[in-house]
Amino acid sequence: MERHDGPDSELTRQAALRQSVQAAFHVLGLAIMCGWILYMGRGIIVPFVMAIIVAYVILGLAQALERFPVVGHRLPGWLRQLIAMLVIGAALATMVSLIITNVNQVAAVVPRYQDRLLGIVQAVVVRFGVEEEPTWTTLRDQVLNQIEIRPLISTAVSSVSQIVTLAVVVFIYSGFLIAEHASFGVKLRRAVQDPATQKGVRAIIAEVNDRIGRYLGLKTFVNIVLGGISWAMMTIVGVEFAAFWAILIGLLNYIPYFGSFVGVLFPVLLSALQFPDLGNVILVLVVLTSAQMFVGNILEPYVMGNSLNLSPTMILLGLAFWTALWGIPGAILSVPIMASLLIVLASFRSTRPVAVMLSRNGRVGDPIQLRGTLPDNQREPEEAVQP
Repeated sequence: MERHDGPDSELTRQAALRQSVQAAFHVLGLAIMCGWILYMGRGIIVPFVMAIIVAYVILGLAQALERFPVVGHRLPGWLRQLIAMLVIGAALATMVSLIITNVNQVAAVVPRYQDRLLGIVQAVVVRFGVEEEPTWTTLRDQVLNQIEIRPLISTAVSSVSQIVTLAVVVFIYSGFLIAEHASFGVKLRRAVQDPATQKGVRAIIAEVNDRIGRYLGLKTFVNIVLGGISWAMMTIVGVEFAAFWAILIGLLNYIPYFGSFVGVLFPVLLSALQFPDLGNVILVLVVLTSAQMFVGNILEPYVMGNSLNLSPTMILLGLAFWTALWGIPGAILSVPIMASLLIVLASFRSTRPVAVMLSRNGRVGDPIQLRGTLPDNQREPEEAVQP
């Protein structure tokens, strides 16, 4: 029997289409509003997000201390967290102190670097046949002599003071987050009364904590190894400020794809100003590139595997988006943020397709149902909440 759609069916389809278009515009408007808030509030939001990352690293170190031979399991949790905070705080203080010291040392050798830069440019100009003195003089007077490096050093010193302030604020935020970590379960039980909803929220949070905590802990370990290898190689070759460049290489390695390239580029360029022999510059390039290849192609895949299940294309798009939104901090935080979004979006049926597109292999686990997932006879009894 043939079926004919009547006017009511056509009206229903039109209403469904209007609702879909309205929902799309609502989602677009919400995305624009959230982006505007994230951009305008970056001065407050970025330190807080960085504090969450540091808190993950501290808690991961505290868990690692529990597995320390003989005495690790005997230490109470608060003591392990305190030791981890002191270790991370000492590491941050050492890094900031080293940066300040190296900025002052760079300021002292600026004239020598500037003369060396002039010599390199002159050699290149002569090599290409531009040998007339007026041409070179014009180039030197109108271009190179306009490069005032000392104001750049003043800007660098100002940036260092901002880094110090940011590090202090991030560490304070991290301390408060860790202090409230133990009471989060109680807050969740009191905020969400339905046991099934509690179970769903706990599942999401546990997954985020497990993946992001493991990624950050292992990535930090890999970056420390990379920085140590780079420092040893640059010290053997004789590169100035080797410790500073090693820290920079380790920090930039948090940025996917481009971080390793930029981390090698800076010390190689400065070594070109330091060494008169091109062979030493090529040696610096080779040893630093070798360290990056060993860590990126052997150590990191062996240690981390595919722990985040993120598509490389989506990592690149996320890197571009968060860098445009928050600058260098956004580039460093882009992977943890994308991984957290993947876990949250995969937990709900309505957003699961988006999570599948973000993933590397399309397997994102089963979505959860925040309400009604447990039969009444299997639900956990609610705790009595004191007023």
